[in-house]
Amino acid sequence: MAAQFGRRLRKGAATTAVAAVAVAALSASQAPGVNDHGRQPAADAAPSPDASASDGSATGNSPYYTDLPPLNSPSPAPSTGPLPTPSGTAEAGIPATVLDAYKKAEAALRDSKPGCNLPWQLLAAIGRVESGQARGGRVTADGTTVSPILGPQLDGNGFALIKDTDNGAYDGNSSYDQAVGPMQFIPSTWAWAGRDGNGDGKKDPNNVYDAALAAGHYLCRNNWDLSDQNDLDRAILSYNNSREYLNLVMRWLEYYRKGTHEVPDGTGTLPDNRSDDRAGSSSSPSAPSTPGAPAAGGSKPKPSPRPESPGEGGTTSPKPTTPPATPPGSPSTPPSTSPTPTDTVHHLEDAGTAKLTAMAGDTFTKRISTRAETKAGKAVAKVRIRFTIVGDTDTTFTGGESVATVATNSSGVAVAPALQAGERTGDVTVRATVVGRTIAGLDYTATVTERAADTLVRTGDAALTCTPGGEFANQVEVKATYKGAVADGVAATATLIKSADDPAANDKGPYFKDADGKAVRTLTGLKTDAKGLLMLPKLYADDTTGTFLLRVGTEGGATLTVELTVAAAETSSPSPSAGPSA
Repeated sequence: MAAQFGRRLRKGAATTAVAAVAVAALSASQAPGVNDHGRQPAADAAPSPDASASDGSATGNSPYYTDLPPLNSPSPAPSTGPLPTPSGTAEAGIPATVLDAYKKAEAALRDSKPGCNLPWQLLAAIGRVESGQARGGRVTADGTTVSPILGPQLDGNGFALIKDTDNGAYDGNSSYDQAVGPMQFIPSTWAWAGRDGNGDGKKDPNNVYDAALAAGHYLCRNNWDLSDQNDLDRAILSYNNSREYLNLVMRWLEYYRKGTHEVPDGTGTLPDNRSDDRAGSSSSPSAPSTPGAPAAGGSKPKPSPRPESPGEGGTTSPKPTTPPATPPGSPSTPPSTSPTPTDTVHHLEDAGTAKLTAMAGDTFTKRISTRAETKAGKAVAKVRIRFTIVGDTDTTFTGGESVATVATNSSGVAVAPALQAGERTGDVTVRATVVGRTIAGLDYTATVTERAADTLVRTGDAALTCTPGGEFANQVEVKATYKGAVADGVAATATLIKSADDPAANDKGPYFKDADGKAVRTLTGLKTDAKGLLMLPKLYADDTTGTFLLRVGTEGGATLTVELTVAAAETSSPSPSAGPSA
C-alpha cells in the first residue's frame, strides 16, 4: 500500500498513559548485563537546547512506529564478510537492499565527513521507526519503494501546519506538505537535503539509497560528531523533535549494534503500532488522514479499510492524500484557518549582521542574523528561515552544507550557522528566504580574501656565504604566522633586490635556477606549507663579490630581508723565511 500515516494522538490523558507504558517497556527491554557501550542512556539524555532552533525536524514531526526492540538481543554479527543469520529474533533482520543503502551511506559520509562518525545502525534505527525499513523492504532493484510511503497531510489538525512547498511534486498534495519516502522527509527539507545515492542522476525521496544518504548528511550537519552522546541526541531530535522519539531511536540503535542480518527484500517484519495510535501492520493498512476537526465529543473518526497496492496485495494503490472534493454549490476555496506565524511574515530585515570577511580556509568569526517581521514591523517568532549559499563557490556552512534552515527565536531573529571559507577568493552571496512563503529574499555578501601572514622569520641563523661562481651551502627557510598562529597556504615571493631602498630585482650577484638551469632572481607562486614553513630553492653566485639582499614577502604585507655574502676564499699567509745562518 501507499503507507499513509494517520493523525497524531492528541495530547491528554491517553498520551500520558501510552507514554508511561512505553517508558516502562523501554526499561524492561534491556536484557540483564547489557550495557550501552559506555554511552549515556537515552532516557537520561536531556534534549539539546539547540533542537528547537533548528528547522523543526526532517519529518515535520510526523507520526512514527513505536514498536520496541525485543527483550532478547540478536546474536553479535561479524564486522566484515557476509552476515550469517543469527539465532536472534526476526526483528534483527533488515531487507537486503535497505541494508545495502544504509551501509553505502555510512561509507559515503566516512569519506566526505569523517568527523561525523555516522554509524549505519543509526540510519537503520531511524528507518525502522519511520517506515518499518521501507515497509519490510518492499523496494525495486534500484531501491525505489514499490508504492509511495506518505505521512499525513500536515494541515494543523493534530499535526504541525505546513502548507504546500513543492506544488505536490513529491507528495501529490498541492495544499499541504506530507512526509515522503522510507526516511520520511517533508518536501521543504528534501529540497535542500536531498541526495542522489544510487547515481541515477535524480534525487528521489522514495528511493532508499537517495533517502539514506540524505538522512546521513542531515544528521551530520552543524559539524556534529555522532560519537559524542550530546551531538547524537541533537541530531536525532532534529529529525523528529520528541523525547519519546529520541528514546525509541536510541533503543533500536543499540539493538542493531549488537547484531543484525540480511533478509530478502519484501520479507522484513512490519511494525504494529504508531504514535498516532493506529495499527501499522501489513495486514491492517491505515487509511489516509481526513481533513477537518474530530467528531463531536472529541473522538477521532474511525479509519476505513484501505486496499493494498500491487506488490502488497494485488489491488490498486491509494492515491496520495489530498483535500476532499468540494461538493456542488460549495465555495471552491478550502475553509479558512487561523493564520500561522509564517502567514504573517511580510518581509525580512537584517538583524545587525557585521561585515563578513575571512581568509581562505578560515571560519568566519561573524554570523548572519535575519529578522522576520510583519507589515507593521513586528517580529515574528517560530518561522523557518532558509539560508542558501548562492553561486559557484567552495565556501560552505560549517559541516559542509550549502543550505541551512533555522527557526526564528522569540525576537523574530534567526542566526545562520558560521560560514567556512573555501579556497576561492572573492564575494560570496548568502540568501535568506522564508520557508513556506513567497516573499522577497534578503541577500548578504561575505568576502573571502587570500590567506595572509603578518610575520616572517628565518628558522635558522647560519651565515649565508658563498665564493664567486659557487653554491651557497645553506638554504633559506622561513616561517609565516598570522596573529601568532601558523599561516599555512600563504602565497609568497622571493626576490634578490638591488638594495634596501630599491626593491627591484638585481641583475648581478646571487641567483636561483629555473627548470632549464638558467639564472632567475625573482620567484613567484611560492606557498607556505601546513606548518607555515617555506623552504627556498638553492642559491648560486656569479663572479660578483660583495654583500647582497634577499627579500621574501607574503600576502598580507609580511616581509623578511636576508643578507647574503659572496667573497673569495681566504688564502693562508706563507710562513716567514728563516734568516741566514750565522
